[in-house]
Amino acid sequence: MDEITSAASGFDWNDIFEFLQKNGIDSGTVVGLVKNIIVALIIFYVGRLAISLVVRGMRKVMRKQNIDKTLETFVCNLVRIVLLIVVIIAAIGQLGIQTTSFIAIFGAAGLAVGLALQGSLSNFASGVLIVLFRPYKVGDFIEGAGVSGSVEQVQILTTVLKTGDNKQVIIPNSKIMGSIITNYSANDKRRVDMVVGVSYSDDLDKVRSTIQELVAVDDRILDEPACTIAVSALADSSVNFVVRPWVKTSDYWPVMFDLTEAIKKRFDKEGISFPFPQQDVHLYKASAD
Repeated sequence: MDEITSAASGFDWNDIFEFLQKNGIDSGTVVGLVKNIIVALIIFYVGRLAISLVVRGMRKVMRKQNIDKTLETFVCNLVRIVLLIVVIIAAIGQLGIQTTSFIAIFGAAGLAVGLALQGSLSNFASGVLIVLFRPYKVGDFIEGAGVSGSVEQVQILTTVLKTGDNKQVIIPNSKIMGSIITNYSANDKRRVDMVVGVSYSDDLDKVRSTIQELVAVDDRILDEPACTIAVSALADSSVNFVVRPWVKTSDYWPVMFDLTEAIKKRFDKEGISFPFPQQDVHLYKASAD
C-alpha cells in the first residue's frame, strides 16, 4: 500500500516504471493504453467539433432554402445523434474494444424502431418531400386526401387544415402525398365557371348582352383573359349559357356569389325567365272498345 501511495504521489516516470515492473505489469502495454486513451479522447472531441460544423452548415443551407423550422430542427438533431454514435464507436474502437457487437446492437435496434415506426417514417418522408417540392404552403387553400381547407401548419408528420366551417383537420402527410392535390391558391388568377339556363322562348342575343353588361360593370372581373359567354347546351327544359369570367384568386367566391345574384335580379327586370324542369304529357282518349 505504501508503494502504491508513493507511486501515486510522485510523478517520476522512472519510479512508475519500477513500480509496474515489480508488480509484473509491462510498461509498454501501459504506455500503449495511455496513447490509445489520448487518441480516443482526441477522436471524440475533434469528432464533436466536426459534427457541430456539419450541423451548422446544414442549418445555413436549409434556411437559405426556406425549409420549415420544425423540419430543420428535427433533421439537424437526427444527423447530430447519428454522427455522434459513429464518433463514439470510433473512439471505443481506438481503445481496442471490439465494436462489432455495438454495431450489431445499434443495427438491430434501428431495425426494430424502423418496423415499429414505419407509418411515422412514411409520414416523415412525405413531410420532407412536401417541404422540398412545395406542392402547397401555409396559407394556401388546397384539396387533398378528400378534404379541402386552408393550410395552417406543415408539420413533420402531419398537415393541419382549417375547413371553411372552421374545423381543424389533421391529415398524415403520406395520405396527402398519396392522393391528388389540388392547390387553389397556386396561381394568382382563377376562372369562375357558371351555367345560366334560360327559356327556349327568350331572345338569346338579349341574354348574352345582358350578361356582358353585368360582367363589364364589375371591376373585380379581369379584362384579360376575356370572359367567355356562350351557349353550351340545348337542355331538356332550358338553353344553357356558360359564363366564365377571370378574377384574382382572392376574389373568386365574392364574384361567384355577387354575379349570381346580379344575374337573377337583372333577368327578372328584363323579363328573362329561368325555366323550371318540365315535361310535355300527351293524353289520348281511347274508346270503350
